[in-house]
Amino acid sequence: MDRRECLGLISCAIGGASVGLAGVSPVGAQVKAVAGNYRRYSAPGKSGKKVIILGIDGMDPNLLKKYVDEGIMPNFQRLISEGDFKPLQTTQPPQSPVAWSTFITGMDPGGHGIYDFIHRDLSAFQVPGEAGVYSSMSRSEGPEKTVAVGKWVIPLSGGKIEQLRQGKAFWQILEEHGIPTTIYKMPANYPPVPSSGRSLSGMGTPDMRGTMGKYSYYTEIIPRNADDIDRGGGEVHKVQIQNHRIKARINGPDNTFQRIRKAASRRSAKKKKQEYLTPKCSIDFEIWIDPEKPVAKFVVQDDEFILQEGEWSDWVRLDFEAVPYLVNISAIARFYLKKVRPAFELYVTPLQINPEDPALPISTPENWSQELFESLGYFYTKGLPADTKAFSEGVFTGRDFWDQSEMIFQETRKALDYFMDTFDDGLLFFYFSSLDQGSHMLWRYMDPEHPCHVQDEFLSDGIRRIYLEMDEALGRVQHSIDDNTTLIVMSDHGFCPFYYGVNLNSWLVEMGYLKLIRPAEQAMHRYFGNIDWPETKAYGLGINGLYLNIKGREKQGIVSPGAEYEELLNELEADLLAMEDPRNGQHPISLVTRTHRDFHGPCTELGPDLVIGYNRGYRCSWESPLGQFPLELFPVNEDPWSGDHCMDHRVIPGVLLTNRKITLETPALYDLTVAVLAEFGLEPLPEMIGKNCLGPVANAAIRVTMENG
Repeated sequence: MDRRECLGLISCAIGGASVGLAGVSPVGAQVKAVAGNYRRYSAPGKSGKKVIILGIDGMDPNLLKKYVDEGIMPNFQRLISEGDFKPLQTTQPPQSPVAWSTFITGMDPGGHGIYDFIHRDLSAFQVPGEAGVYSSMSRSEGPEKTVAVGKWVIPLSGGKIEQLRQGKAFWQILEEHGIPTTIYKMPANYPPVPSSGRSLSGMGTPDMRGTMGKYSYYTEIIPRNADDIDRGGGEVHKVQIQNHRIKARINGPDNTFQRIRKAASRRSAKKKKQEYLTPKCSIDFEIWIDPEKPVAKFVVQDDEFILQEGEWSDWVRLDFEAVPYLVNISAIARFYLKKVRPAFELYVTPLQINPEDPALPISTPENWSQELFESLGYFYTKGLPADTKAFSEGVFTGRDFWDQSEMIFQETRKALDYFMDTFDDGLLFFYFSSLDQGSHMLWRYMDPEHPCHVQDEFLSDGIRRIYLEMDEALGRVQHSIDDNTTLIVMSDHGFCPFYYGVNLNSWLVEMGYLKLIRPAEQAMHRYFGNIDWPETKAYGLGINGLYLNIKGREKQGIVSPGAEYEELLNELEADLLAMEDPRNGQHPISLVTRTHRDFHGPCTELGPDLVIGYNRGYRCSWESPLGQFPLELFPVNEDPWSGDHCMDHRVIPGVLLTNRKITLETPALYDLTVAVLAEFGLEPLPEMIGKNCLGPVANAAIRVTMENG
């Protein structure tokens, strides 16, 4: 398993994020988005106070300081000189959904319950044939009641999409006190929590097929890694040119209004109940190839457009017919004509939820995405829009990825202009994804020490260029604000190189903590399929998680709670920290966090027993998170995904800049949550664990004393 398959499996776990279409309405899904009661408040008039938060995912304090010192980021230099700048302590683990959930709630994972992109389903984990994992951020259920009439399935009730993060979002607290809020693409907020303000969901928002992003790749020559692409981030379609014409099809979401009989063998037909398959919605389209020039004409439903080789289309609306004349499901996509000849190649983006006509809940109020469409036109709605998987799978070149990333940034920049022209009261949170995605995929171009360094004069400057774009965007905001506005620039984490993977589960085998049924077949099995559970004490799942196989918790647990559990934790922690890479003598693991000891709140039982903090240059491999056991413990990371942050939180802090003075020596994400509330004169909730990092110096002195004590 490589990164492509790892992400494909995580997509399967998250696939429930796009609920079965039958019987679902955006309103109904939003009402059931959060457990517990929440009273809606309407904001009466203006609050008189403005706070603008620019959330720049992945901005690194060391790189920022480097570029500021070089004199190429004048707007950040101005903010630092007039206000303040410090590293912002992130979460452990420093994964994006964990870190953003901490900022949203002011709690660590023990409070909000998000520890990784995926969590275990203990009712199915260790059960043969069951994946036993689910998305940590959201979960969906189809209609509880349906009636089947022939091939049609009629829903008698609505489905729901459930937000799994616990705790109250800080903007909900502001709204309760009459403070207007605008939340643009907050990560880990799909579906958006109930809100009397305006919000658009960000990272965690699926495509219209219910995945993290499934692109379509049309080609005359099937690539060697086609199976990997299909298991991972894309879908390969072989096409033929006949009389200068290509006939092709775009697969859309599952059509849960229909069912197809599954063929059964004669032997099993008498023993089993008839089984059914769910077909996909689809759209046929045509491409006409110019016989001489590298140009093609596309006919997609009512749209016709011409692309030159290497050119992207504008957004194209796609209406998938689920029930003739009754139910259409709308999506949008962009087409990229990679090659006309000698072999045709076409890339189509993952199908985005159409903000003009959303089939899934992406905004509050539900029509706000339509209002944004009217002002901005179509835009990416999938949580992280840059197609890192197409790059890793060889469908994109580095320049293809850069070009798409620039289009995404220009969309974001257009939205920023819109909000700077219209925002006049309360809180505005505005999110940038470009720096995070660019740092993941372009690091090896910038870093000559990376084992897979690629020399490219243009892309070697790519990350730096994105920092310059962030500086220009900041200048636009600075030009728009007045003296009554608190400006905050923050990131959820920084960045490090990702040189080597760590096959944690293979190490557990080597150390005797995990036993295999057939040791000679160690590298041949996937998805924990070869584990001898009655002889296994510990296993790794997710990017940073390590679990003990506990009696009464896991279905085949063997470790007794209490003294045996604590003794095993001590032994594991010591062995993990002593792990050594024989290639260079470095310790790949520099921090081990104990969930029950180090986190706060009612959700510690959801997390792993140990959270692994990898040293600079190391990260969990692509194979280990979902139960594969390669023979090599520390493989070179050959993937274009060459920068990362899922490491020891101490080596990749984020940034905090503000036009106020920062009064804590080591501010953390949960401190910033408290500070935002304090800017509007509000006290933190009792479950919040932070201090006001923009508060009086006396407050800071108390915090420093506590930390040193």
